[in-house]
Amino acid sequence: MPDGLWLKCPACGEIVFKNDLEQNLGICPNCSFHFQISREERLASLIDEGTFEEWDAVLHSVDRLGFKGVDSYESKLKQNVDKTGHYDAVTSGKGRIGPHTVGIGVMDFKFLGASMGSVVGEKITRLIERSTEEKLPVVICCASGGARMYEGMLSLMQMAKTSAALARHAAAGLAYIPVLTHPTTAGVMASFATLGDVILAEPGALIGFAGPRVIKETTQSELPEGFQRSEFLLDHGLIDCVVPRDQLKEQLIHLLDFLAAPAAS
Repeated sequence: MPDGLWLKCPACGEIVFKNDLEQNLGICPNCSFHFQISREERLASLIDEGTFEEWDAVLHSVDRLGFKGVDSYESKLKQNVDKTGHYDAVTSGKGRIGPHTVGIGVMDFKFLGASMGSVVGEKITRLIERSTEEKLPVVICCASGGARMYEGMLSLMQMAKTSAALARHAAAGLAYIPVLTHPTTAGVMASFATLGDVILAEPGALIGFAGPRVIKETTQSELPEGFQRSEFLLDHGLIDCVVPRDQLKEQLIHLLDFLAAPAAS
């Protein structure tokens, strides 16, 4: 949630008080624009109170490549740990969503743009694999600017690793529902974010591999209105449903009810 007592909604231009946003799950009360929210707020909105058990909380990134730039990777990591109070860009564990115990992961754009490095990929993979062992469906709230450039090829490898874990999860007959939030792009979008049995997205979320500015400059073409927004992707069959945040928990319960039901003989 943004800092300060109030802010201007980028969609409608109206002044919105932070307290009103917090009570409304980060949704603008004037136009329903969805602000980014913290991982804690998202978990609280989905998981029944007192049921969340965090997994792999102490995993943290290291500078394997000795990355040097304006700031070192080590200093970037420290800044983001101090800012968020978490070791990396995803929190994972299990909890209850209504009658269903699920493995759940929540990505946090405030931590280095929720970029996918070795730890993010490892935590997502462990989440999926442990859920497979415990016969749990998986829900992942995705948000990412893409692969973590500070880790080079080690970051790109996570695309294959997470996808392979999901293939084994599906082979075990277990459900997976990704929820795409703003923004979900690049390597995350091209791997575990779009491999679900049912793919949900929040309204107005930017979803795509390359960004629209890069695509426009590369193709030298005008892009359709709303290109790469969740509603556009729904119209073109790339996602299954656009769900407002305040209806998401109820929708997940309905989908998990359906996916858990025994097949008709």
